[in-house]
Amino acid sequence: MDVFDYIIVGAGSAGCVLAERLSADPNTRVLLLEAGGSDRRAQIRVPIGYGMSYHDPKVNWRFHAEPDAQLDNRRMYWPRGKVLGGSSAINAMVYARGLPQDYDDWEAAGNPGWNAASTAETYARVERRIGPEGAAGDGPLHVTDCSNDYHPMGRHYLTAAREMGLPEGDTVTGEGVGPYCTTTKGGWRNSAADAFLRPALRRRNLKLVTGAEVLRIEMRGRRATGVQYRRGGQTLSAACRGEVILSAGAVKSPQLLQLSGIGPGALLRSFGIAVHIDAPGVGGALQDHLSMTYAFRCTEPTLNQTLGRLTGQIGAALRYLLRRDGPLSLSVNQMGGLVRSRPGLSRPDTQLYCNPLSYSTVYRDKRPLLKPDPWPGFILGFNPCRPTSTGRIDIASADPAAAPRIMPNSLTTNSDIADMIAGARLVERMLQTPAMQGLIAGPNGFSPVGADDDTLLADVRARASTVFHPCGTCRMAPEEAGGVVDPALRVWGAEGLRVVDASVFPNITSANTNAPTIMTAMRAADLILAGA
Repeated sequence: MDVFDYIIVGAGSAGCVLAERLSADPNTRVLLLEAGGSDRRAQIRVPIGYGMSYHDPKVNWRFHAEPDAQLDNRRMYWPRGKVLGGSSAINAMVYARGLPQDYDDWEAAGNPGWNAASTAETYARVERRIGPEGAAGDGPLHVTDCSNDYHPMGRHYLTAAREMGLPEGDTVTGEGVGPYCTTTKGGWRNSAADAFLRPALRRRNLKLVTGAEVLRIEMRGRRATGVQYRRGGQTLSAACRGEVILSAGAVKSPQLLQLSGIGPGALLRSFGIAVHIDAPGVGGALQDHLSMTYAFRCTEPTLNQTLGRLTGQIGAALRYLLRRDGPLSLSVNQMGGLVRSRPGLSRPDTQLYCNPLSYSTVYRDKRPLLKPDPWPGFILGFNPCRPTSTGRIDIASADPAAAPRIMPNSLTTNSDIADMIAGARLVERMLQTPAMQGLIAGPNGFSPVGADDDTLLADVRARASTVFHPCGTCRMAPEEAGGVVDPALRVWGAEGLRVVDASVFPNITSANTNAPTIMTAMRAADLILAGA
């Protein structure tokens, strides 16, 4: 049996960073296990292709949550990357750190060293910011300002924001409305696999195994000694003399801990799993962003007229092939930012989105970015930044192939309900600006304009959706506070075992979670290499 210094479970956003950093020492042997396969697919490499990855079982775990009581008992669809690069290979590519205060809150939750100043320094080593004037920073991850390519409809959105008194700002680092930056490089997606893993694969001390679904961590008492995994119908083992690092994501990392005997003791015993560490926090503290969208017909062309017509598709394809720009090189999440929904708030509480494209027809198991409405249309959306409702993710069986139970418990606090109504009111005010009044021909479905609070809330319960930012299920916090990992991301009570991915977030960040996940992995590598 091969013996490694580090075994990393999951080649997603965090695992790719760790593999690169830990294998930089030629005296260490690193094994990276990924359940999915290659990311060398057009639907991944070409940015607009993420609509085709949304339901593709070849690259996506395609989880479903349990019925959510406060959302009319609807079962949310939870796409998660099952491919090199993980969810950074199938997401909408928006790159946003969130607010500096998010990380001061991480430290205040009992995690010394995880604060705004230290995480900003780590971000600076991650990013290479590409703008119209050139590059800034020398990090491996390209963060590109695509505003020159964004649809001209966005100018009305920015004007409407100014008319409301919303500040303009850098959507990467903090408060304000503007064009979103994306993880793209030269017109291609720049996933964590592209930025971190692919250069590292030239090293002989890094071994990547794809199609390897980890079944459990092998434990000797409280020490992790390796992993068991299934590949090609065979059950295999890999041994570790150093550390096993779970980077399987907010859904799979708690599942693997529980399958390995680390989790709520009563739950594990009910499935006949020997309990190595009774840790009730494993799978708990689940948080996610809940969003609302509103669609409109408008008075001038949008991306619908490009992506929805054969001539437009051919033109966009030729532009992409010849110049690597245009609609195929972009996300449809083009404008937005972090803002305050009402006066008197100490920090932004709402994230806004504007997509110059709309689709109202339901296509089973598809996200029809290339089949938009036949009329000019666009979508406005929002999500509250810092929900307080928490859910759980727990195993539903001792069988590793069985999907875990995802219980979001959305809108279970009064503050979350109030924040959703406040966000809808913010969009209502935007719709009443002169800029939007001149653009909108009429709503395409429900509009918040003129609706009372009860009607707004009923619409939220009927239509609100996750924006795919689950985190917190292996929370970094003191053990007595229900934490799963310590400030060095070591599992409390275990030896040779860490968790490094979005599951360790002490609280959800204010914006998209891919950037914080990559930053967390970079900082975790610092701690591991320093012997923490």
